[in-house]
Amino acid sequence: MDVLERIRQQVEENSVVLYMKGTPSLPQCGFSSRTAEALKACEQEFTYINVLADTEIFENLPRYADWPTFPQLYISGELVGGCDITLELFQRGELKKMVADAVSKASSTA
Repeated sequence: MDVLERIRQQVEENSVVLYMKGTPSLPQCGFSSRTAEALKACEQEFTYINVLADTEIFENLPRYADWPTFPQLYISGELVGGCDITLELFQRGELKKMVADAVSKASSTA
C-alpha cells in the first residue's frame, strides 16, 4: 500500500490521531510531549503514531496535508494542526469538546 494511502486510512479510520515523535508515555520531543499531555487531559482515548518508528510516514506525512512539522493532530479526518494550535484550543476549552464530539460520533457510527 502506498504510504499516502496508508496515512489517509489511519486518519479516516481513527477519530483522533496524533502523529508524534515517540509515544505519549515516552515522547521524544517537547512539542510532542505537550500535545500528548493536552490530549490525555481531554480524558478520551486517542490513537498515536510514532513517526520515528516509521520512516515512510516521517518522510511523507508533511506532504499529506502540507504541514511541515511534527506533531500533527487529526480529529474526525481533518488536520487540526501542531503543538501551538492544539495547546491554544486546549487552553480555550475547545479541544476537549472537539475530541469528545469526534469520539462520540465514531462510537455512534460503529
